[in-house]
Amino acid sequence: MKLLVIRHGPAGDREAFAATGQPDDLRPLTGPGGRKVRRAARGLRSVVGDVDVLASSPLTRARQTAELLAGRLGGGEIVTLPELAPDASPDALVPWLQQQTAEGVVALVGHEPHLGFLVGWLLTGRHQSLIELKKGGACLLEFDGTPAPGDAMLLWALAPRHLRALGR
Repeated sequence: MKLLVIRHGPAGDREAFAATGQPDDLRPLTGPGGRKVRRAARGLRSVVGDVDVLASSPLTRARQTAELLAGRLGGGEIVTLPELAPDASPDALVPWLQQQTAEGVVALVGHEPHLGFLVGWLLTGRHQSLIELKKGGACLLEFDGTPAPGDAMLLWALAPRHLRALGR
C-alpha cells in the first residue's frame, strides 16, 4: 500500500476567524488557498496518479482540500475520519489503515502537527514528529505489508511549491 499524506491548503487567519465567534473547526480555505490546492493537485496527479481511497479530517479546511483533490485524484466518495482531527492520536488511525486494500494508494488530508507525528510514528514506531508538512504539502509512504508503526518507507516529501511546479 502507498499512503499519500497531505496537509490542508492555506486557510483564513486563526485570530480573525476566532473574532467571528465561530469554532476553529469551521475555518475555511481562503480563495487563494483553494487555487493553490487545485494547482498542487495537478502535481500530485503527475507523481501519484489515481488514489483508491481519499480520507479527510472532519474540519472544514481539510474537507475543502479533499474535495478539490478528489476532482483530480479520484478515490470515489471522501471518507471523513475523526482520527484525522488535529487532537486525535496518530495511533487511532492504524486500525482504519489496516482495513484498506494492500494494493493501491490511500490519501489522507489532515493537519499539522498531527500529520508530522503520524508520519514519524509510521516510519520509526516512535511518537515523534520527523517531518513538517507546509500547508498544501504532501509526502508518500509505502508499506510492504499491512500498515504498522515503524514499517513505512518514505518515498518522497514535497513542498506545495514543488507540487505546483510539477503540475505545470
